[in-house]
Amino acid sequence: MKRLKPHQTPLLLNRRMVAWWVIAVLAAAVAPEAFSAPGPATPPGSFAQLVKIASPAVVNISTVKTVKGRQQAPAPFGPDDPFRDFFERFFGGQIPKDYKQKSLGTGLIISPDGFILTNNHVVEQSDEIKVKTADDKEYFAEIIGRDPMTDLALIRIKAAGPLTPLVLGDSDRVEVGDWVVAIGNPFGLGNTVTAGIVSAKYRRIGGGSYENFIQTDTPINPGNSGGPLLNTSGEVIGINTAIFSQSGGSVGIGFAIPVNIAKDLLPQLKKGKIVRGWIGVMMQKITPALKDKLNLIDEKGALVSDVVVKGPVDEAGIKRGDVIVAFDGKEIREIHDLPYIVASTAVGQTVVVDIIRKREKKSVQVKVGELTPVAEEAQPGAEDELGLGMTLKEVTPELAQQYDLTITRGIIIVDVESNSPADAADLIIGDIILEIDHLPMKTIEAFVRKMRPYRQGDTVLFLINREGSTLFMTLTMPG
Repeated sequence: MKRLKPHQTPLLLNRRMVAWWVIAVLAAAVAPEAFSAPGPATPPGSFAQLVKIASPAVVNISTVKTVKGRQQAPAPFGPDDPFRDFFERFFGGQIPKDYKQKSLGTGLIISPDGFILTNNHVVEQSDEIKVKTADDKEYFAEIIGRDPMTDLALIRIKAAGPLTPLVLGDSDRVEVGDWVVAIGNPFGLGNTVTAGIVSAKYRRIGGGSYENFIQTDTPINPGNSGGPLLNTSGEVIGINTAIFSQSGGSVGIGFAIPVNIAKDLLPQLKKGKIVRGWIGVMMQKITPALKDKLNLIDEKGALVSDVVVKGPVDEAGIKRGDVIVAFDGKEIREIHDLPYIVASTAVGQTVVVDIIRKREKKSVQVKVGELTPVAEEAQPGAEDELGLGMTLKEVTPELAQQYDLTITRGIIIVDVESNSPADAADLIIGDIILEIDHLPMKTIEAFVRKMRPYRQGDTVLFLINREGSTLFMTLTMPG
Protein backbone atom coordinates (compact mmCIF):
# COMPACT_ATOMS: atom_id res chain seq x y z
CA MET A 1 0.00 0.00 0.00
CA LYS A 2 1.32 3.36 -1.02
CA ARG A 3 1.60 5.85 1.75
CA LEU A 4 1.41 9.60 1.28
CA LYS A 5 4.24 11.67 2.47
CA PRO A 6 3.38 14.21 5.13
CA HIS A 7 3.73 17.18 2.78
CA GLN A 8 1.28 15.65 0.25
CA THR A 9 -1.78 15.54 2.54
CA PRO A 10 -2.60 19.29 2.68
CA LEU A 11 -2.38 19.52 -1.11
CA LEU A 12 -4.86 16.67 -1.59
CA LEU A 13 -7.37 18.23 0.86
CA ASN A 14 -7.10 21.61 -0.79
CA ARG A 15 -7.89 20.14 -4.21
CA ARG A 16 -11.00 18.42 -2.83
CA MET A 17 -12.18 21.60 -1.14
CA VAL A 18 -11.77 23.58 -4.35
CA ALA A 19 -13.69 20.95 -6.32
CA TRP A 20 -16.64 20.97 -3.91
CA TRP A 21 -16.66 24.77 -3.85
CA VAL A 22 -16.83 24.93 -7.67
CA ILE A 23 -19.68 22.38 -7.75
CA ALA A 24 -21.63 24.32 -5.12
CA VAL A 25 -21.25 27.63 -6.97
CA LEU A 26 -22.31 26.12 -10.30
CA ALA A 27 -25.34 24.40 -8.77
CA ALA A 28 -26.47 27.57 -7.07
CA ALA A 29 -26.18 29.48 -10.33
CA VAL A 30 -28.20 26.89 -12.28
CA ALA A 31 -30.97 26.23 -9.74
CA PRO A 32 -30.97 28.86 -6.99
CA GLU A 33 -34.53 28.02 -6.00
CA ALA A 34 -33.39 24.65 -4.75
CA PHE A 35 -31.25 26.32 -2.11
CA SER A 36 -33.58 29.07 -0.89
CA ALA A 37 -37.16 28.96 0.40
CA PRO A 38 -39.59 31.51 -1.11
CA GLY A 39 -40.05 34.57 1.05
CA PRO A 40 -43.46 35.62 2.40
CA ALA A 41 -45.74 37.61 0.07
CA THR A 42 -45.61 41.29 0.90
CA PRO A 43 -48.83 43.36 1.00
CA PRO A 44 -49.22 46.13 -1.57
CA GLY A 45 -47.61 49.37 -0.48
CA SER A 46 -50.75 51.32 -1.36
CA PHE A 47 -54.13 50.87 -3.07
CA ALA A 48 -54.31 54.57 -3.92
CA GLN A 49 -53.82 54.21 -7.68
CA LEU A 50 -56.34 51.39 -7.85
CA VAL A 51 -58.91 53.49 -5.97
CA LYS A 52 -58.37 56.49 -8.26
CA ILE A 53 -59.13 54.32 -11.29
CA ALA A 54 -62.06 52.38 -9.83
CA SER A 55 -63.93 54.95 -7.73
CA PRO A 56 -65.52 56.87 -10.64
CA ALA A 57 -67.32 53.66 -11.66
CA VAL A 58 -68.85 53.02 -8.21
CA VAL A 59 -72.24 54.65 -7.53
CA ASN A 60 -74.48 55.12 -4.52
CA ILE A 61 -78.06 53.88 -4.86
CA SER A 62 -81.00 55.19 -2.81
CA THR A 63 -84.48 53.69 -3.12
CA VAL A 64 -87.98 54.40 -1.87
CA LYS A 65 -90.59 51.69 -1.55
CA THR A 66 -94.11 51.60 -0.14
CA VAL A 67 -94.63 49.13 2.69
CA LYS A 68 -98.22 48.08 3.18
CA GLY A 69 -99.79 48.52 6.63
CA ARG A 70 -100.48 45.71 9.11
CA GLN A 71 -97.25 44.00 8.16
CA GLN A 72 -94.32 43.04 10.28
CA ALA A 73 -92.24 46.19 10.71
CA PRO A 74 -88.63 46.24 9.50
CA ALA A 75 -87.43 47.43 12.94
CA PRO A 76 -87.86 51.21 12.57
CA PHE A 77 -86.11 51.56 15.94
CA GLY A 78 -82.85 50.03 16.98
CA PRO A 79 -82.83 47.22 19.56
CA ASP A 80 -81.86 49.69 22.31
CA ASP A 81 -84.28 52.48 21.37
CA PRO A 82 -86.41 53.53 24.40
CA PHE A 83 -89.53 53.67 22.18
CA ARG A 84 -89.20 50.06 21.01
CA ASP A 85 -91.24 48.65 23.91
CA PHE A 86 -93.97 51.22 23.29
CA PHE A 87 -94.05 50.33 19.60
CA GLU A 88 -94.31 46.57 20.17
CA ARG A 89 -96.85 46.92 23.00
CA PHE A 90 -99.35 49.07 21.13
CA PHE A 91 -98.79 47.93 17.56
CA GLY A 92 -97.64 44.33 18.14
CA GLY A 93 -94.53 44.91 16.06
CA GLN A 94 -96.69 45.95 13.09
CA ILE A 95 -96.94 49.16 11.14
CA PRO A 96 -100.53 50.50 11.42
CA LYS A 97 -100.64 52.08 7.94
CA ASP A 98 -98.75 52.31 4.67
CA TYR A 99 -95.44 54.12 4.89
CA LYS A 100 -92.42 54.94 2.73
CA GLN A 101 -89.26 53.00 3.44
CA LYS A 102 -85.89 54.34 2.27
CA SER A 103 -82.88 52.13 1.64
CA LEU A 104 -79.29 52.62 0.56
CA GLY A 105 -76.93 50.47 -1.46
CA THR A 106 -74.13 50.48 -3.99
CA GLY A 107 -73.70 49.66 -7.66
CA LEU A 108 -70.97 49.44 -10.28
CA ILE A 109 -71.03 50.87 -13.79
CA ILE A 110 -70.34 48.16 -16.35
CA SER A 111 -70.80 50.04 -19.64
CA PRO A 112 -70.38 53.61 -20.94
CA ASP A 113 -74.10 53.79 -21.82
CA GLY A 114 -75.23 53.61 -18.19
CA PHE A 115 -75.79 49.95 -17.29
CA ILE A 116 -75.19 49.37 -13.56
CA LEU A 117 -74.90 46.05 -11.76
CA THR A 118 -76.14 45.75 -8.17
CA ASN A 119 -77.98 43.40 -5.80
CA ASN A 120 -81.60 42.49 -6.37
CA HIS A 121 -82.43 43.13 -2.72
CA VAL A 122 -81.21 46.73 -3.11
CA VAL A 123 -83.77 47.65 -5.79
CA GLU A 124 -86.62 45.10 -5.71
CA GLN A 125 -90.16 46.44 -5.20
CA SER A 126 -88.86 50.01 -5.31
CA ASP A 127 -91.11 52.89 -6.32
CA GLU A 128 -88.14 55.15 -6.99
CA ILE A 129 -84.44 54.54 -7.60
CA LYS A 130 -81.85 57.31 -7.56
CA VAL A 131 -78.20 56.89 -8.50
CA LYS A 132 -75.49 59.28 -7.36
CA THR A 133 -72.20 59.11 -9.24
CA ALA A 134 -68.75 59.94 -7.93
CA ASP A 135 -68.99 63.49 -9.31
CA ASP A 136 -72.12 64.09 -7.16
CA LYS A 137 -74.55 64.02 -10.08
CA GLU A 138 -77.91 62.33 -9.47
CA TYR A 139 -79.99 60.34 -11.94
CA PHE A 140 -83.23 58.40 -11.81
CA ALA A 141 -82.71 54.75 -12.71
CA GLU A 142 -84.93 52.08 -14.20
CA ILE A 143 -84.76 48.35 -13.53
CA ILE A 144 -83.77 46.42 -16.67
CA GLY A 145 -83.66 42.93 -15.20
CA ARG A 146 -83.69 41.17 -11.82
CA ASP A 147 -82.81 37.69 -10.62
CA PRO A 148 -83.86 36.97 -7.02
CA MET A 149 -82.28 33.51 -7.11
CA THR A 150 -78.75 34.92 -7.44
CA ASP A 151 -79.59 38.33 -5.88
CA LEU A 152 -78.41 40.21 -8.96
CA ALA A 153 -80.07 43.14 -10.71
CA LEU A 154 -79.28 45.33 -13.70
CA ILE A 155 -80.41 48.98 -13.70
CA ARG A 156 -79.74 51.83 -16.11
CA ILE A 157 -79.31 55.59 -15.98
CA LYS A 158 -79.26 58.08 -18.85
CA ALA A 159 -76.26 60.33 -18.38
CA ALA A 160 -75.32 63.30 -20.55
CA GLY A 161 -72.14 61.62 -21.75
CA PRO A 162 -70.32 58.27 -21.66
CA LEU A 163 -69.54 56.83 -18.25
CA THR A 164 -66.38 55.09 -17.07
CA PRO A 165 -67.05 51.36 -16.49
CA LEU A 166 -65.18 48.86 -14.38
CA VAL A 167 -63.48 45.86 -15.95
CA LEU A 168 -65.14 42.53 -15.11
CA GLY A 169 -62.42 40.04 -14.22
CA ASP A 170 -62.35 36.24 -13.89
CA SER A 171 -63.52 34.99 -10.47
CA ASP A 172 -62.41 31.43 -11.28
CA ARG A 173 -58.79 32.61 -11.05
CA VAL A 174 -59.21 34.02 -7.53
CA GLU A 175 -57.16 32.22 -4.90
CA VAL A 176 -57.64 32.05 -1.15
CA GLY A 177 -55.21 34.55 0.35
CA ASP A 178 -55.40 37.04 -2.54
CA TRP A 179 -55.63 40.71 -1.61
CA VAL A 180 -59.00 42.31 -2.45
CA VAL A 181 -60.53 45.78 -2.15
CA ALA A 182 -64.19 46.72 -1.59
CA ILE A 183 -65.69 50.08 -2.48
CA GLY A 184 -69.18 50.88 -1.24
CA ASN A 185 -71.58 53.09 0.68
CA PRO A 186 -71.51 51.72 4.26
CA PHE A 187 -74.23 53.15 6.51
CA GLY A 188 -74.91 55.83 3.89
CA LEU A 189 -71.57 57.57 4.46
CA GLY A 190 -70.67 57.72 0.77
CA ASN A 191 -67.96 55.91 -1.17
CA THR A 192 -65.62 54.17 1.28
CA VAL A 193 -62.67 51.90 0.56
CA THR A 194 -61.70 48.82 2.61
CA ALA A 195 -59.16 46.07 1.97
CA GLY A 196 -58.54 42.49 3.06
CA ILE A 197 -57.97 39.03 1.66
CA VAL A 198 -60.04 36.21 0.21
CA SER A 199 -60.83 33.94 3.17
CA ALA A 200 -62.55 31.09 1.30
CA LYS A 201 -64.27 30.14 -1.95
CA TYR A 202 -67.42 28.19 -2.80
CA ARG A 203 -69.17 29.25 0.41
CA ARG A 204 -72.87 28.41 0.87
CA ILE A 205 -74.89 30.11 3.60
CA GLY A 206 -78.32 28.54 3.08
CA GLY A 207 -79.96 31.15 0.87
CA GLY A 208 -80.62 29.14 -2.29
CA SER A 209 -79.54 26.56 -4.84
CA TYR A 210 -77.17 28.83 -6.75
CA GLU A 211 -74.95 30.01 -3.90
CA ASN A 212 -71.23 29.96 -4.57
CA PHE A 213 -69.90 32.91 -2.58
CA ILE A 214 -66.41 34.30 -2.24
CA GLN A 215 -65.78 34.87 1.47
CA THR A 216 -63.60 37.80 2.47
CA ASP A 217 -62.45 39.52 5.65
CA THR A 218 -62.65 42.89 3.88
CA PRO A 219 -64.89 45.07 6.11
CA ILE A 220 -68.37 45.08 4.51
CA ASN A 221 -71.31 46.79 6.20
CA PRO A 222 -74.95 47.66 5.46
CA GLY A 223 -74.94 49.90 2.39
CA ASN A 224 -72.05 48.02 0.75
CA SER A 225 -74.54 45.66 -0.92
CA GLY A 226 -74.14 45.68 -4.69
CA GLY A 227 -70.67 47.21 -4.62
CA PRO A 228 -67.59 45.71 -6.30
CA LEU A 229 -64.97 43.43 -4.80
CA LEU A 230 -61.78 44.15 -6.74
CA ASN A 231 -58.48 42.36 -7.20
CA THR A 232 -55.18 44.27 -7.07
CA SER A 233 -55.39 44.88 -10.83
CA GLY A 234 -58.62 46.82 -10.33
CA GLU A 235 -60.80 44.13 -11.94
CA VAL A 236 -64.18 43.19 -10.46
CA ILE A 237 -64.07 39.64 -9.13
CA GLY A 238 -67.24 39.78 -7.02
CA ILE A 239 -70.36 41.74 -6.06
CA ASN A 240 -70.66 42.25 -2.31
CA THR A 241 -73.98 40.92 -1.09
CA ALA A 242 -74.07 39.64 2.51
CA ILE A 243 -72.34 39.62 5.87
CA PHE A 244 -72.35 37.23 8.79
CA SER A 245 -72.88 39.28 11.94
CA GLN A 246 -74.83 39.28 15.18
CA SER A 247 -74.32 43.01 15.68
CA GLY A 248 -75.30 44.18 12.21
CA GLY A 249 -71.77 45.46 11.50
CA SER A 250 -68.72 43.85 9.97
CA VAL A 251 -67.00 41.13 11.98
CA GLY A 252 -64.66 40.12 9.18
CA ILE A 253 -66.98 37.64 7.45
CA GLY A 254 -68.39 39.02 4.20
CA PHE A 255 -69.69 37.32 1.08
CA ALA A 256 -69.56 38.31 -2.59
CA ILE A 257 -71.23 36.81 -5.65
CA PRO A 258 -68.50 35.64 -8.07
CA VAL A 259 -68.44 37.98 -11.07
CA ASN A 260 -68.49 35.04 -13.49
CA ILE A 261 -72.05 34.29 -12.37
CA ALA A 262 -72.99 37.88 -13.20
CA LYS A 263 -71.26 37.71 -16.58
CA ASP A 264 -73.18 34.55 -17.47
CA LEU A 265 -76.48 36.24 -16.57
CA LEU A 266 -75.87 39.66 -18.14
CA PRO A 267 -77.30 38.83 -21.60
CA GLN A 268 -80.53 37.63 -19.97
CA LEU A 269 -80.66 40.51 -17.49
CA LYS A 270 -80.45 42.95 -20.41
CA LYS A 271 -83.47 41.22 -21.96
CA GLY A 272 -85.37 41.50 -18.67
CA LYS A 273 -86.03 37.76 -18.36
CA ILE A 274 -84.04 34.95 -16.82
CA VAL A 275 -84.45 31.51 -18.40
CA ARG A 276 -82.93 28.53 -16.60
CA GLY A 277 -82.49 24.92 -17.48
CA TRP A 278 -84.39 22.24 -15.54
CA ILE A 279 -84.22 18.45 -15.52
CA GLY A 280 -86.82 17.51 -12.88
CA VAL A 281 -84.68 15.81 -10.27
CA MET A 282 -84.52 16.00 -6.48
CA MET A 283 -81.10 15.40 -4.96
CA GLN A 284 -79.46 14.84 -1.63
CA LYS A 285 -75.94 14.75 -0.25
CA ILE A 286 -74.19 11.40 -0.04
CA THR A 287 -73.24 10.81 3.58
CA PRO A 288 -70.92 8.04 4.77
CA ALA A 289 -73.96 6.18 6.13
CA LEU A 290 -75.81 6.45 2.80
CA LYS A 291 -72.69 5.35 0.96
CA ASP A 292 -72.52 2.16 2.99
CA LYS A 293 -76.27 1.52 3.01
CA LEU A 294 -76.67 1.99 -0.75
CA ASN A 295 -73.41 0.20 -1.53
CA LEU A 296 -71.98 3.18 -3.39
CA ILE A 297 -68.39 3.44 -4.58
CA ASP A 298 -67.65 6.75 -2.83
CA GLU A 299 -69.32 9.96 -1.65
CA LYS A 300 -68.84 11.90 -4.89
CA GLY A 301 -71.79 13.03 -6.98
CA ALA A 302 -75.45 13.93 -6.36
CA LEU A 303 -77.76 11.20 -5.13
CA VAL A 304 -81.16 11.16 -6.86
CA SER A 305 -83.83 11.04 -4.14
CA ASP A 306 -86.81 11.56 -6.46
CA VAL A 307 -87.69 12.43 -10.05
CA VAL A 308 -90.56 14.42 -11.50
CA VAL A 309 -92.94 12.14 -13.38
CA LYS A 310 -92.58 12.75 -17.14
CA GLY A 311 -89.80 15.23 -16.45
CA PRO A 312 -86.55 15.24 -18.48
CA VAL A 313 -84.60 12.79 -16.30
CA ASP A 314 -87.64 10.51 -15.89
CA GLU A 315 -88.00 10.25 -19.66
CA ALA A 316 -84.24 9.62 -19.93
CA GLY A 317 -84.53 6.65 -17.57
CA ILE A 318 -82.77 8.07 -14.50
CA LYS A 319 -84.21 6.56 -11.31
CA ARG A 320 -84.29 7.14 -7.57
CA GLY A 321 -81.02 5.84 -6.10
CA ASP A 322 -78.88 6.73 -9.12
CA VAL A 323 -75.88 8.97 -8.54
CA ILE A 324 -75.20 11.75 -11.06
CA VAL A 325 -71.43 12.13 -11.42
CA ALA A 326 -71.15 14.23 -14.60
CA PHE A 327 -73.41 16.58 -16.56
CA ASP A 328 -72.55 17.64 -20.11
CA GLY A 329 -68.92 16.70 -19.53
CA LYS A 330 -68.64 18.63 -16.25
CA GLU A 331 -67.79 16.65 -13.11
CA ILE A 332 -70.35 16.69 -10.31
CA ARG A 333 -68.26 16.43 -7.15
CA GLU A 334 -71.16 16.99 -4.74
CA ILE A 335 -74.83 17.94 -4.67
CA HIS A 336 -74.39 21.73 -4.95
CA ASP A 337 -72.46 21.49 -8.23
CA LEU A 338 -75.46 20.27 -10.21
CA PRO A 339 -78.15 23.01 -9.84
CA TYR A 340 -76.00 25.83 -11.20
CA ILE A 341 -74.63 23.75 -14.09
CA VAL A 342 -78.14 22.66 -15.09
CA ALA A 343 -79.53 26.19 -14.75
CA SER A 344 -76.77 27.53 -17.01
CA THR A 345 -77.52 25.00 -19.75
CA ALA A 346 -79.60 26.16 -22.72
CA VAL A 347 -83.24 25.05 -22.68
CA GLY A 348 -83.87 22.41 -25.31
CA GLN A 349 -80.27 21.24 -25.43
CA THR A 350 -79.64 17.49 -25.21
CA VAL A 351 -76.70 16.63 -22.95
CA VAL A 352 -74.95 13.48 -21.79
CA VAL A 353 -75.44 12.68 -18.10
CA ASP A 354 -73.17 10.13 -16.43
CA ILE A 355 -74.69 8.14 -13.59
CA ILE A 356 -73.66 5.35 -11.25
CA ARG A 357 -76.28 2.61 -10.83
CA LYS A 358 -75.50 -0.45 -8.74
CA ARG A 359 -71.77 0.40 -8.87
CA GLU A 360 -71.81 0.51 -12.69
CA LYS A 361 -71.31 3.69 -14.71
CA LYS A 362 -73.84 4.50 -17.41
CA SER A 363 -74.41 7.44 -19.74
CA VAL A 364 -77.85 8.68 -20.74
CA GLN A 365 -79.04 11.59 -22.86
CA VAL A 366 -81.26 14.20 -21.22
CA LYS A 367 -83.12 17.00 -23.00
CA VAL A 368 -83.04 20.05 -20.75
CA GLY A 369 -86.40 21.66 -19.97
CA GLU A 370 -87.20 25.15 -18.70
CA LEU A 371 -87.46 26.03 -15.03
CA THR A 372 -90.78 27.79 -14.51
CA PRO A 373 -90.40 30.91 -12.34
CA VAL A 374 -92.08 30.73 -8.93
CA ALA A 375 -94.73 33.41 -8.49
CA GLU A 376 -93.71 35.96 -5.87
CA GLU A 377 -97.27 36.58 -4.73
CA ALA A 378 -98.43 34.28 -1.95
CA GLN A 379 -101.35 32.18 -3.11
CA PRO A 380 -104.47 32.28 -0.95
CA GLY A 381 -104.66 29.30 1.34
CA ALA A 382 -105.37 28.01 4.82
CA GLU A 383 -104.15 31.12 6.63
CA ASP A 384 -106.96 33.30 5.18
CA GLU A 385 -109.71 31.15 6.65
CA LEU A 386 -108.09 29.81 9.82
CA GLY A 387 -106.09 32.84 11.00
CA LEU A 388 -102.97 30.82 11.78
CA GLY A 389 -100.61 33.52 10.49
CA MET A 390 -98.83 31.45 7.88
CA THR A 391 -98.93 31.14 4.10
CA LEU A 392 -98.87 27.68 2.57
CA LYS A 393 -98.11 26.40 -0.90
CA GLU A 394 -98.20 22.93 -2.37
CA VAL A 395 -94.71 21.75 -3.24
CA THR A 396 -93.83 21.91 -6.93
CA PRO A 397 -90.52 21.01 -8.58
CA GLU A 398 -89.79 24.74 -8.84
CA LEU A 399 -90.50 25.35 -5.14
CA ALA A 400 -88.47 22.28 -4.24
CA GLN A 401 -85.49 23.72 -6.11
CA GLN A 402 -85.99 27.21 -4.64
CA TYR A 403 -86.07 25.90 -1.05
CA ASP A 404 -83.47 23.17 -1.71
CA LEU A 405 -85.92 20.39 -0.77
CA THR A 406 -85.49 16.66 -1.26
CA ILE A 407 -89.21 15.98 -1.77
CA THR A 408 -91.57 16.89 -4.61
CA ARG A 409 -94.97 16.59 -2.91
CA GLY A 410 -96.55 18.06 0.22
CA ILE A 411 -97.28 21.46 1.81
CA ILE A 412 -94.58 24.05 2.46
CA ILE A 413 -94.74 27.12 4.69
CA VAL A 414 -93.60 30.14 2.63
CA ASP A 415 -94.41 32.92 5.12
CA VAL A 416 -95.00 33.28 8.87
CA GLU A 417 -96.41 36.42 10.51
CA SER A 418 -94.77 37.69 13.67
CA ASN A 419 -96.74 37.15 16.92
CA SER A 420 -99.14 34.75 15.17
CA PRO A 421 -100.20 31.24 16.32
CA ALA A 422 -97.80 29.74 13.76
CA ASP A 423 -94.96 31.92 15.08
CA ALA A 424 -95.79 30.92 18.67
CA ALA A 425 -95.61 27.28 17.58
CA ASP A 426 -92.05 27.90 16.30
CA LEU A 427 -93.02 27.09 12.72
CA ILE A 428 -90.70 28.75 10.20
CA ILE A 429 -90.45 29.40 6.47
CA GLY A 430 -89.38 26.26 4.62
CA ASP A 431 -91.03 23.78 6.99
CA ILE A 432 -92.88 20.94 5.26
CA ILE A 433 -96.12 19.87 6.95
CA LEU A 434 -96.19 16.09 6.85
CA GLU A 435 -99.00 15.24 9.28
CA ILE A 436 -101.73 16.89 11.35
CA ASP A 437 -102.63 14.79 14.40
CA HIS A 438 -101.12 11.72 12.69
CA LEU A 439 -103.07 12.25 9.45
CA PRO A 440 -100.79 12.67 6.37
CA MET A 441 -101.11 15.99 4.54
CA LYS A 442 -100.59 16.20 0.78
CA THR A 443 -102.69 19.20 -0.29
CA ILE A 444 -103.83 22.55 1.11
CA GLU A 445 -107.43 21.41 0.64
CA ALA A 446 -106.79 18.43 2.92
CA PHE A 447 -105.08 20.74 5.44
CA VAL A 448 -108.07 23.10 5.60
CA ARG A 449 -110.52 20.22 5.86
CA LYS A 450 -108.59 18.72 8.76
CA MET A 451 -108.07 22.03 10.62
CA ARG A 452 -111.59 23.47 10.25
CA PRO A 453 -113.26 21.46 13.09
CA TYR A 454 -110.76 22.65 15.74
CA ARG A 455 -111.94 25.34 18.16
CA GLN A 456 -110.26 28.13 20.10
CA GLY A 457 -107.69 26.79 22.57
CA ASP A 458 -107.43 23.35 20.96
CA THR A 459 -103.89 21.99 20.64
CA VAL A 460 -102.97 20.52 17.26
CA LEU A 461 -100.00 18.19 16.75
CA PHE A 462 -97.90 18.95 13.65
CA LEU A 463 -95.28 16.63 12.19
CA ILE A 464 -92.95 18.66 10.00
CA ASN A 465 -89.83 18.13 7.94
CA ARG A 466 -87.20 20.80 8.56
CA GLU A 467 -84.04 20.59 6.45
CA GLY A 468 -84.34 16.82 6.22
CA SER A 469 -85.18 16.17 9.89
CA THR A 470 -88.68 15.41 11.22
CA LEU A 471 -90.01 17.29 14.25
CA PHE A 472 -93.22 17.30 16.29
CA MET A 473 -94.63 20.77 16.99
CA THR A 474 -97.81 21.87 18.76
CA LEU A 475 -100.02 24.77 17.68
CA THR A 476 -102.77 26.36 19.76
CA MET A 477 -105.83 27.38 17.77
CA PRO A 478 -106.66 31.10 17.88
CA GLY A 479 -110.06 32.57 18.76
